[in-house]
Amino acid sequence: MSLRDPVPRSLCTDCGVSRMADPSACGAACQFIKPDYPDMERAVHGRARGEGDELFFGPFQAMYRARMAQPKDGAQWTGITTSLAADLLERGQIDAVLTMVPDAQDRWKPQPALISKAADMAQARGMRMGYAPLLALLEDAQDRGFKRLAVIGIPCQIYALRNLEASLGLERLFVIGTPCSDNTSTENFHTFLALLDEDPDSITYLEFRADYRVELRFADGRQRLIPFLSLPISDLPPDFFPLTCKTCVDYTNVLADITVGYMAGDGDQWLIVRNARGAEMLEGLGDRIELSAPGSKGKRAAAVKGFIANTKRAAGGLPLRRMPNWVRPIVSWLQPRTGPRGLEFARTRVEMKAAETILHLRQAMPAKMKNMVPRHVWDIAKPYGLTLEQDEVHDPLLTKNTTRETERPGAKSPKAP
Repeated sequence: MSLRDPVPRSLCTDCGVSRMADPSACGAACQFIKPDYPDMERAVHGRARGEGDELFFGPFQAMYRARMAQPKDGAQWTGITTSLAADLLERGQIDAVLTMVPDAQDRWKPQPALISKAADMAQARGMRMGYAPLLALLEDAQDRGFKRLAVIGIPCQIYALRNLEASLGLERLFVIGTPCSDNTSTENFHTFLALLDEDPDSITYLEFRADYRVELRFADGRQRLIPFLSLPISDLPPDFFPLTCKTCVDYTNVLADITVGYMAGDGDQWLIVRNARGAEMLEGLGDRIELSAPGSKGKRAAAVKGFIANTKRAAGGLPLRRMPNWVRPIVSWLQPRTGPRGLEFARTRVEMKAAETILHLRQAMPAKMKNMVPRHVWDIAKPYGLTLEQDEVHDPLLTKNTTRETERPGAKSPKAP
């Protein structure tokens, strides 16, 4: 496998399209140019998102708290994502899986791969951090005659994939999505690891958990839990997270057939089954997966308001306000006990991402506001006073329509609790 050099573009996460034979396809495929989520959701799921939790998470048939009955060795959680793909291969439903494996020289660096044997899905277990041109391998899949594919990807990759889908000549396509909001280069990630521990090379596992702590595991078997409030976020350079990730409008990967993440899992994983293909994949695991209803506890409004205040400072180039050291242990003790958990934690993160998108894009690239920010992002952010300004309206009717539909008698509005 050889990859072409990427065509330089602004607001690019190197999903791989610019490395393909026709890099101009970026103009139609890219999430960061002029996304149309209502039409895309209708094309993939048969309908656009509705009200209630669909406003936050996109169209879905069912949501579960889930774990594999027998956790897989080397998995980030219990191995649901790779198990879904391996099962498709075992049952002969697909020819190959397009996914990420670790780079041979750096276990944290993602490397795109086409996997055609179920046993080889074990190579894809675990978390990678950084950019990797996943979709460039679609051309390799075509050259090898693969007509039935599964793709595991993050939202910006899946949005582009769905725009290219009709041109790929596939007989079947299964899409397993993972949530994503903040990515960075692998090199930057190593800088972050060095701030977390004096021996960063011995870290073998890192996970942001729903109990407001980061879990680290080490080569010698040690484990550390670091409260979110103790993370050295304010010590990172301002460009540690690129503008693409600060302005991502799809945290929950709404164009996947099934989304596998952690936010509402409350210690397990969170599955969002979005359509019949997603249901088919989940059914294939049978009793190998344990399912239960996701819970929801706590209130999100205070956390989101505090995040918005800090984000306004960051978007304006001001330093983040540090919490006094003596307060951190108290808040760290309170957060997992009184803060939002389960579905309320997931709603919190989606509201934070909506606010972050608006504030950073408004500051850095205001001319893109009218095309890049979908309506659902404005609806999510509205309860916090973040509303369209006149020069941010691409369609003059958008403001009028938004007001009419969210304020008409009996309409449900996403009010902060």
